[in-house]
Amino acid sequence: MKPHAPRVTGALVFTTATAAALIVAVTAGGAGAEPAAPSPQAAPGGVTYREAGRFTTAGKPRDLLLHPESRNLYVGSDDLADTADVNEGGLYVLNPADGSVRSTVTRIPGPTGTLGRRAVTRIGAALPGDGVVFGYPLRGIGTARTGDETAAGAWVAGATVTDIGPGTGPGTALVAQGPVLAEVDLATAAVRRSLTLEGGDSFAVDAARKTVWFTDFANRRLYKVDTERLAVVATVELPAGEGFGGFTEVDPQTGAVWVGLDNSVVVYAATGTWLGALSGKDLPRAARFDSATGQAFVVWQDAGDPSLPGSDNDGTLTVHRSADLTELVRPVVLPGNQVQLGVASLAVQPGAEVVLVSSPAQGTITRLERFVPPEPSPDPSSHPSPSPDPSASAPSPGASAGTPTGPGTATSPAASPVPAPAGSTAAPGAVVGGTGGQPPAAGPAPTPAPHGSLASTGTTVLSLAGTAAALTLAGWALLRFRAGRPGRTGPG
Repeated sequence: MKPHAPRVTGALVFTTATAAALIVAVTAGGAGAEPAAPSPQAAPGGVTYREAGRFTTAGKPRDLLLHPESRNLYVGSDDLADTADVNEGGLYVLNPADGSVRSTVTRIPGPTGTLGRRAVTRIGAALPGDGVVFGYPLRGIGTARTGDETAAGAWVAGATVTDIGPGTGPGTALVAQGPVLAEVDLATAAVRRSLTLEGGDSFAVDAARKTVWFTDFANRRLYKVDTERLAVVATVELPAGEGFGGFTEVDPQTGAVWVGLDNSVVVYAATGTWLGALSGKDLPRAARFDSATGQAFVVWQDAGDPSLPGSDNDGTLTVHRSADLTELVRPVVLPGNQVQLGVASLAVQPGAEVVLVSSPAQGTITRLERFVPPEPSPDPSSHPSPSPDPSASAPSPGASAGTPTGPGTATSPAASPVPAPAGSTAAPGAVVGGTGGQPPAAGPAPTPAPHGSLASTGTTVLSLAGTAAALTLAGWALLRFRAGRPGRTGPG
């Protein structure tokens, strides 16, 4: 029979190896190992826009443009009917933060050059640095900058100008005179070239792709015009209907064209391919895009006719991801914004923190600011106490393994997609809402351990090393004790 000393030695080796492995494991957890990344926070719910101001300093607003360089808010205005003693028509320059007037253009040339106060119904383009190109009835084309009281302007020969936009080169503008699309000289309003279409009266310019989308609402057609040749290169058939057209706008980032039609917005790619549609109970009357966030903003005005079903005299602002039309925030109610006394317009501050919406019926411009509700405070009961209860590790009766239970259980946003809202064309399962098209904000970064990654585990490593050394000495003492006892050769 073999003596028992090898058993003691085996136990000693096992004890020493276990302690060493434990030290290595703890050390590996601190040195060279990346801390676990915090889980991304779910997008906060209830993101919307809140009214932060209502401006009544610019008459009856007909069109808005927030200048991309000077950040001045230009307002084309008409006269208010309830102020018979004052004519508010003209071009206003406002501070977009508080609506204060920076300047007003009150002297605009008539058909014979006579200066007078005239309504400004359309703003066609921004001038370099500051200033705008604008249109005024019936065929006037003007330019002005902040501080001007008198506009430079001339009248286009022929029919009434129904739309205006940026030209293809400096000193020019594109105008629609019914179905005629013409490029005119800004200084003289002389026509440089023109194209006559089958019908229509409004358009949108895609300068990046040298394209004009000309809309013929009466015949439900959309013409794609190459601006280099001023020729039609494609025709898109719009959905059939009996209502009126609302707007034609191009997303400068993607080149997609958005058309307000009846109670819907139809969207086509830059190639003319159908992308989708939005629908609502009100009438879509204006749209703008923010390239910084990839978002589209649509103003829906109430019909203003109490005899119509669903008419409540309130309009709505909706915000969508322009790539797939997904609605990103809760719709914003626009009280009293109805179409009977004029079509609304809007301007979006780059980054989409601020949106400005006009209401001709009320003679107001509403400043809306993006609002993200604060996240609720963490529930203390969802965090372990400093001294964990050993019984807490036991599963509760009926709980399946791996299934979180109790309050405070986190759910991955990817595991629970938010369904797309009614009226959008988002694919099933698309995650929507909350972030305005931005990635979810990451949680707070873990506090780094002082003086390197091992500092936080140094105490534990030293403690385990001491324990291992004590076990090793005890083992050797036991071995020597057993080896010194004679006659122990039988089974023990």
